[in-house]
Amino acid sequence: MNFNIPFLKYKNIAVVFSALLLIASVSSLFMKGLNVGLDFSGGTMIQVKYEQPVEIQSIRVNLEKHNINGAVIQFFGSQSDVTIRLPNNIGIDNKEIDAIVMNALREDRQDVTKIRRAYLDSTLGEELQEEGALALLVALFCIMVYVAVRFEWKFAVGSVAALAHDVIIVAGFFSFTQIEFDLTVLAAILAVIGYSLNDTIVVYDRIRENFLMMRKGSALEVMNRSLNQTLTRTMITSFTTLLVLIALFVFGGELIHAFSIALLVGIIIGTYSSIYVASAAALALGVSKEDLMPPEIEKEGADQDPLM
Repeated sequence: MNFNIPFLKYKNIAVVFSALLLIASVSSLFMKGLNVGLDFSGGTMIQVKYEQPVEIQSIRVNLEKHNINGAVIQFFGSQSDVTIRLPNNIGIDNKEIDAIVMNALREDRQDVTKIRRAYLDSTLGEELQEEGALALLVALFCIMVYVAVRFEWKFAVGSVAALAHDVIIVAGFFSFTQIEFDLTVLAAILAVIGYSLNDTIVVYDRIRENFLMMRKGSALEVMNRSLNQTLTRTMITSFTTLLVLIALFVFGGELIHAFSIALLVGIIIGTYSSIYVASAAALALGVSKEDLMPPEIEKEGADQDPLM
């Protein structure tokens, strides 16, 4: 299927749209921050086992009756094995929290026993935040080096700009909605970086091929043709990926809701940025055919007089 959509004709509109999204995301991050989960903020984790399956909502209701709010309740293994994670700010002494929780759970069910209890230190959570941020920065730096070596530095700047654009907007979405931001969301953001980079590399490969094959045509025309040639692949890949993520969101349970939401937002934004941010940034930096031509290798003795 041949498309002839002038994508980059609307690059200025895309720039304004991206700028508005980035401003909104950064503003939300500064004003509201992230609703970090227990992985980062610390807290108490209690694992219990019921003899018969139980509903999470009934557990939550019993806990809230005893003023235990903000609990993250999840099944692990089966519907009779439950993990209850409690934040540090619920106003209950750590020495008493086990007894209070178990009393709340046994209000309408006596077939529950405590399996184990663990305390998550807030200091460890801060270290995880720092290491997670460092992982993102290292990943972006390595990507810039890789793209600069494989293509050209103008493409490297474009790819990193697109990836930073995706990360900030996904983080801003979680800040605006106040959906819990935990380690699974951080893992999803790293996955979004990989997905978006793969999409960008496919587009850049086609741009490089067309720059070398098309004798006539401006950089804008070459890029538009390349984007149209890869559009079918982009649409099929994004659509099938989104189908899987929607299934995960609907049927995956509470445990991976935030993970699937992060990937859903990231895939949509990543597909958009591969077209309008990565390519538009390289175009704005003035990429041309000369930038992608292989360097000439001067043969030994080529500068000598053949008659000598």
